[in-house]
Amino acid sequence: MSYDRALTVFSPDGHLFQVEYAQEAVRKGTCAVGICGTDAVVLGVEKKAALKLQDSRTMRKIHQLDQHIFIASAGLVADARVLVDMARVECQNHRLTIEDPPTVEFITHYVASIQQRYTQSGGRRPFGISTLIVGFDPDGSPRLFQTDPSGIYYQWKANSIGRNSQTVREYLEKHYSENIGEADAVKLAVKSLLEVVQTGAKNIDILVITKDGSRTPNVDEIEGVIKVIEAEKAEEAEKKAARRTTSS
Repeated sequence: MSYDRALTVFSPDGHLFQVEYAQEAVRKGTCAVGICGTDAVVLGVEKKAALKLQDSRTMRKIHQLDQHIFIASAGLVADARVLVDMARVECQNHRLTIEDPPTVEFITHYVASIQQRYTQSGGRRPFGISTLIVGFDPDGSPRLFQTDPSGIYYQWKANSIGRNSQTVREYLEKHYSENIGEADAVKLAVKSLLEVVQTGAKNIDILVITKDGSRTPNVDEIEGVIKVIEAEKAEEAEKKAARRTTSS
């Protein structure tokens, strides 16, 4: 029996192959990074190069769900658009019913529930995306969550999804600190994306979310951060060379 042809049938060793194929679609998607700091949450995404006659403004990887909640995705962009529309409606339903803004975990749970629902019945396929959902709760706490095509979700301090996400995650594990501020979080996001993005600032998008709102650094600001990073690398290389000279 071809277990990969039926979404609702487990293979003998306990796999749902269609879900695993959806996760493979995520691994082939462009990279996205989320970093939770003390006073800000930073989202960074790798942008595909726009064609000469293409309007780059229509190539969005970061979407706003509510005034204080944003989402980035890796995988099939069209699937992400459908989930974003559903999540936006749920945010407004929450405000209308409860008369309070939703928490980041509430919307993450909703998105993950939708993804899980599409793994449990025939005639449909799983969403081919993972998401990073970030924002500030009404009590002022920064939050970062990840969902995947199977419908599970976790809270993270820093994480990455998409192409070469394991490499980026290992970099974040080495360089993340608990008391990281806004400026350092932006620098860490750019540094981690440079592990997989070779073309520099023009193919990197950064979003900074604080208690007071959000802002998107322009290409010049990102270029400035990259120059600082390159200067730090050059200085570190000079120190290593000096140590080797002294020891020899």
